[in-house]
Amino acid sequence: MTIFIPTPLRSYAGGQSTVEVTAATIAEALEGLTQAHPPLQKHLFTAEGKLRAFVNLYLNDEDVRYLPAKEATAVSASDTLSIIPSIAGGC
Repeated sequence: MTIFIPTPLRSYAGGQSTVEVTAATIAEALEGLTQAHPPLQKHLFTAEGKLRAFVNLYLNDEDVRYLPAKEATAVSASDTLSIIPSIAGGC
């Protein structure tokens, strides 16, 4: 499957905007991503191994937080996973 890397994290993924991984679930895809690019681990996950609160994932166009199985959701080779960091701001 294809994982889209946001601009702020590309320097931790060898400058790549996308990374191809083989995985059965979203969790396996993220594991494959961080194995291929270890510097991403600390930016995506807490020390306890939980996905950081400000990291949003979209499987194709579906917010992973609202999928019944969340990161355990099955994926196929044609799927895309987008990593979208939250941005806060205001007046």
